[in-house]
Amino acid sequence: MGTQRLDSALAAHVAELEERGTAKGSESVTVQVRPATSERGPRYILASQGNREFLRMSSNGYLGMALRPELCAAEEAAVERFGTGPQAVRFISGTYAPHVELECRLAGFHHRESAMIWSSAYATVMGVLPPLVTPETAVISDELNHNCIINAARLARPKQRHIYGHLDLAGLEKGLLDAAEAGCKRALVVTDGVFSMRGDYAPLAEIADLVRSHDERFAENAVLVVDDSHGVGAFGETGRGTEEMCGVQVDVLVGTLGKALGVNGGYVVGSKVLTDYLRQTSPFYIYSNPITPAEAAAAHAAVELLDSARGRELLAHLSAMTARFEEGLVALGYETIPGPHPVVPLMVRDTELTAQLVSHLYDHDVLATGLNFPVVPRGDEEIRFQISADHTPADIDFVLDVLRRFPGRSS
Repeated sequence: MGTQRLDSALAAHVAELEERGTAKGSESVTVQVRPATSERGPRYILASQGNREFLRMSSNGYLGMALRPELCAAEEAAVERFGTGPQAVRFISGTYAPHVELECRLAGFHHRESAMIWSSAYATVMGVLPPLVTPETAVISDELNHNCIINAARLARPKQRHIYGHLDLAGLEKGLLDAAEAGCKRALVVTDGVFSMRGDYAPLAEIADLVRSHDERFAENAVLVVDDSHGVGAFGETGRGTEEMCGVQVDVLVGTLGKALGVNGGYVVGSKVLTDYLRQTSPFYIYSNPITPAEAAAAHAAVELLDSARGRELLAHLSAMTARFEEGLVALGYETIPGPHPVVPLMVRDTELTAQLVSHLYDHDVLATGLNFPVVPRGDEEIRFQISADHTPADIDFVLDVLRRFPGRSS
């Protein structure tokens, strides 16, 4: 026995990815976080980089929650009370008071009957969609939906799977009509709220109207499922994400605790019937440990902070920093996709140039993420900047100055 031939095949595949320029690259290791000052946000120290201080523009932590003392105190107190981990799945002995309290708080925050948490947002989507798909179900999905939605639909094996062009409501409607004509009893229209590569968001009011208009064609309803992991806590006057931006409430809403809320885990909110059903049928829930009790306590503290006057101040500052950065990019002659969400893409549209720009930023102490095919379509290569409420005006201006000095910038 041995794995020599397997190792050879795997190494060849990795080498091919590297040659094509589509490999993910090495992972940077953070060894210390230096706290914010009145003039600048936190700085990150990386392994093998000495005392260099990096400004991070590549974080999903849109509100800077992970470093806020309220969350740290809540997590530490829960560790003292419950220990470091749940030590079992939920239905055996892994359900702790902080899990239940968090689910109640999330349901209330989103004005729903019930909520249910998973170990991650990816696991949430994988745990929600397949149990809702029967052999008589159609899944209708935006072409730029997150990888978790794509894989969940594949795993579910619906009767029909329709992929419509990005934000193409005519294509979405055609999927509904085709599904009804094929005799599907149930239709699941699935979309991201915010599309994480571009920062644009789905017009949920229009989509909801469209789904509702075709609902009677399906014996078990046409249902709108939205993954708003990048929306909740990132925009909307009170941080309720794409639903708040569009003035609508969808049928099934997935969110995350690991981005704007700064902790770990994912969740779904909806009817109590929905969560009762999923607790009995979702393998990703039944057979996986939940987040730790301490993480649940910290997430509860994050929702409390978000749903307060201080939370609205953070959201307003985040919005202002996002606008400042977008306006600065345009003034420098860079292409972006404008919008209110703190994902701000700098459209490079070339793989080699993207790598050069990421390297230039790194050399000047800025951490940013370059996205190339197949993560984004060919021709959409970009730098994905992510603004945080931790950033100050001086931070934003610092990054813009680094971009101004990029030798490859056309002006």
